[in-house]
Amino acid sequence: MAVDRSKKSRKHHKTKGTRRPDRRRATLVLTQGDVAALLDLDACIAAVEEAFRLHALGKSLKPGVLSVHVPGGAFHIKAAGLKLTRPYFAAKTNANFPDNPATRRLPTIQGTLVLCAGDDGRPLAVMDSMALTALRTAAATAVAAKHLARADAKVATVVGCGIQGAAQARALLRVRPIERLYVVDVDGARARAFAAAMTAELGIIVEPAPEGLRQAARGSQVVITCTTAKKAFLGPKDVTDGAFVAAVGADNPEKQEISPQLLAESVLITDSTEQCAAIGDLHHAIAAGVLRPLHVRAELGEVIAGLKPGRTAPEDTVVFDSTGIAVQDVAAAVVVYERALAEGMGLAIDFAG
Repeated sequence: MAVDRSKKSRKHHKTKGTRRPDRRRATLVLTQGDVAALLDLDACIAAVEEAFRLHALGKSLKPGVLSVHVPGGAFHIKAAGLKLTRPYFAAKTNANFPDNPATRRLPTIQGTLVLCAGDDGRPLAVMDSMALTALRTAAATAVAAKHLARADAKVATVVGCGIQGAAQARALLRVRPIERLYVVDVDGARARAFAAAMTAELGIIVEPAPEGLRQAARGSQVVITCTTAKKAFLGPKDVTDGAFVAAVGADNPEKQEISPQLLAESVLITDSTEQCAAIGDLHHAIAAGVLRPLHVRAELGEVIAGLKPGRTAPEDTVVFDSTGIAVQDVAAAVVVYERALAEGMGLAIDFAG
């Protein structure tokens, strides 16, 4: 098996007796650090927006989601094809083991993504999926806010002060002139630390919600929920008319953040109606008998492509049910791969060598 290590790795790992593979024909192996260095938020937002648009125009292949539950955790697999300058296909496997940090000193979520050429099947890259997933998830919210939130939105609330909460805050500021950000978390100390760090980074006022979630959310034009909650905590009385709500946390049938009543009283936009009906907050509204898939106004890609309307009035409360679809992964992975080729990063392996 022929190997060519990146500039960064080659200094420490010399290979004897192996030929150097053609990087454009080899498979690139990219670490979490590589992906983080290669994928910036602005490029990810642009790539994800285009992926949603192409998906709405029928230029994608989305096989769906496969979840495999095992003792102590689960594996979630998402795959899709996307026709960009050339066709690409990617499959991402994320493992979720909640006890890992306490019992094994490992992250709760670990994963990899395999990117292939869609025209000849060649494996182009194998990369860590954690940094990519965090950015492409936040990028989807930014794209949705760009098309669905009020243009004059200046106050926002983020519920969930983890890695995803930070990514969401950064992404939102790319598309809306947010001046004050309230943060809410079940761990008060974490919310305070998060607020201090994000104030320093973003240069705006970031503070823990002084009077709790409801007061903060009702004073916000944008509310983003990115938690692991299994019971709805945001209802109609918690948001103001004209608000944009991005429901990010519910990505399996057990999770829930938004009450069925709030969904029923809002303009509902999904990333994928079929997927949201199976694993998103929409799933719980259907189970409660207050909504059916036909009540969804549009998928985000349809709004971007101009096929269906999104917000039609300033007073509309708009909820974006975001479960994360695989075309986002493909689009972000292509950015990483093309930049890795251009910058000579990654470990190049010829599996056929």
